Amino acid sequence: MTTGPDGRMTVRAFRVEGRIDVDGRLDEGHYTAERMFDQLVQAVPVAGADPSERTEIWIAFDDANLYVAARVWYAGGESRWIANEMRRDSQQLRANDSFGLYFDTYHDRRNAIGFFANPIGGFAEVQITNEGSPNFDWNAVWDIRTGRFDGGWTIEMGIPFKSLRYRPGVEQVWGVQIRRSVLADNEWNYLTPIPIQFAGGGPNGVFRVSLYADLVGIEAPPVGRNLDVKPFGTSGLRTDHTVATPVDNDVDADVGLDVKYAITQNLTADFTYNTDFAQVEVDEQQVNLTRFGLSFPEKRDFFLESQGIFNFATGGFGFSGPGGGGGDTPRMFYSRRMGLQGSTPVPILGGVRLTGKVGAFDVGALTMQTREEQSIGAESTNFSVLRLRRDILARSSVGLLLQNRSNSIVAGRGSNQAWGFDGTFGLTSDLSFISYYARSETPGLTGKQDSYRAQLSHDADLFGGSIDYLAVGDDFNPEVGFVRRSGFEVTSGNLRFSPRPAAIRWIRQLIFQTDGSYLTEQETGLVESRSYGGRFQVDLARGDAFTTQYSNSYENLVAPARISGAPFAPGRYEWDEYQVSYRFGPQRPYQGNLSVRWGGFYTGDRFAIGVNQGRIEVTPQLSMEPSLEFNWLELPQQTTPGEFNQHVARLRTTYTLTPRAYVSGLVQYASGTNTVSGNFRLRWEWAPGSEFFLVYTEDRNTDLLGSDRWSDLSNRGLVIKVTRLFRP
Repeated sequence: MTTGPDGRMTVRAFRVEGRIDVDGRLDEGHYTAERMFDQLVQAVPVAGADPSERTEIWIAFDDANLYVAARVWYAGGESRWIANEMRRDSQQLRANDSFGLYFDTYHDRRNAIGFFANPIGGFAEVQITNEGSPNFDWNAVWDIRTGRFDGGWTIEMGIPFKSLRYRPGVEQVWGVQIRRSVLADNEWNYLTPIPIQFAGGGPNGVFRVSLYADLVGIEAPPVGRNLDVKPFGTSGLRTDHTVATPVDNDVDADVGLDVKYAITQNLTADFTYNTDFAQVEVDEQQVNLTRFGLSFPEKRDFFLESQGIFNFATGGFGFSGPGGGGGDTPRMFYSRRMGLQGSTPVPILGGVRLTGKVGAFDVGALTMQTREEQSIGAESTNFSVLRLRRDILARSSVGLLLQNRSNSIVAGRGSNQAWGFDGTFGLTSDLSFISYYARSETPGLTGKQDSYRAQLSHDADLFGGSIDYLAVGDDFNPEVGFVRRSGFEVTSGNLRFSPRPAAIRWIRQLIFQTDGSYLTEQETGLVESRSYGGRFQVDLARGDAFTTQYSNSYENLVAPARISGAPFAPGRYEWDEYQVSYRFGPQRPYQGNLSVRWGGFYTGDRFAIGVNQGRIEVTPQLSMEPSLEFNWLELPQQTTPGEFNQHVARLRTTYTLTPRAYVSGLVQYASGTNTVSGNFRLRWEWAPGSEFFLVYTEDRNTDLLGSDRWSDLSNRGLVIKVTRLFRP
């Protein structure tokens, strides 16, 4: 390792000859002290300090693969490791001791891919786009093994060059970052220094691609015939009593095909025919105590890969747009519009996607064609999206997004189009600005069809804050996007003070934050919503956190509305609400965020308890993940006690046979819809990139508190799906 004239660290990869066995043993001849480096630096809890544990690292390559290996020292041995998840891609892996390597293969200081694993062999990958927008659902074909030695654990990775995308040319210069966690001490170490506010307790530190070191010495093979062909076959039984013509134990079978082809070193085309998503886990039920719709996260593989390229007005500067559930900011591209009408699947005939880089431009193009589905009134429809984004300055970009839906669901007849410009500007390491302007065109709509936003954020460790202005026209209607609320303008902001009291060793950080928003009807200026509140949080040294919150809400209903099933008359409503929560850290065999909330709710009162992101470690292979949200509403409109209560209960149980094979079951109950559902999956990656799925799903309409507890079967299905990857 050396330091260049610009102060940036440089790491050199070395070529190896002969056979390399990726077995985690590190017994090949090239694992010598001369080729090893160990200069990591602590980011949390003491920025710039030496790590408490040593990590020895090797980066090598041959004509076909990139190899990464590490000897991960750990005083105290296996008893101190936090390693309780073996399943590939599990979110829990990010709360385990782990070692990861992240590559900026285009060397653009903005985009990266990462590979990481824990001591017992659980592993995952991630795509990072524009210093943010992480995609943990991206999967690559690679090999990884872990092992043991007297002083700790070892890891060995073999990553085919065919699984990577990089700039043309044999001699490569990439960006590289390394992250190692020591969770027994809630410690995070990196190859290059990371600002402390981004470094701990999660993946944000590796988002700062502009801070990566340089990796030199790699001699990469030319692209050649970089082609992946993955045919699949499905077969199953289906019962559905919710359609116009009910079916019972209907037998079906089908085949389809996915193809990935590297057009150039930088551009990749994906083709899909007769696309099937039978293996995808069902949506998790959500509680909705608003008068607006909810969005749900995308889970289908074809839409998850390279999804960051299509993100609009998002970045890695502390703002990433709306997540699952709420958020008033529209989404210009919401992939669940394709192949789903509401929550009902619509058959996809096929589609094409093109993603990659052309010079300083990120390019994304997607077109999908769905079939007609008469049972739910869905017409055959084409969806098309074009995304261009241009890198400017050091950490900034500007972009354009165009979209078209051939059959508008709002206009009845005709198509729908939308377009928008956006910009993300990293002004300093802590100061950022994000903005956009977008417009839609829908036959028959004559109101305001545009939306625009500007947000200025400062995100330093001790002080932070933001101010945000958003406007959404009453007829803004991007039908390949998602608009939760329309016809409003809102100004919002927050201020944060977060000291780190060095004199109190058991406290990592204190957070004092206040925020507020002011939303008006766009045409009249009438105040529709207003809120303000504050939060006090104590982050403990071992990873736990205690939080108290207060909020005051005001809603002006200009028309009758139903909220949680209860009717509300037009009028002005104001109430106060309080919340206390405690989050258990990752070092515990039981985890989760426990919360209690109480206060007003429009004309009445609300009391709620919740368990979010719960997890109970039975063994490193067996875990249970409970999630509860109980909301008791006392309203003058109710005629019977509990009439408008909203309760959701979920339990996910997972048994991992190997990192590439697991059995998982999700059972959930929602009182708002009186449904109980179960989804059980066996997933086995029987060869690299090739998978076997066995999926059983059942939904029932029921009232668990009534006399008839198992009243009616809604639908049921059993599916077997097999995929096979061919890579010439």
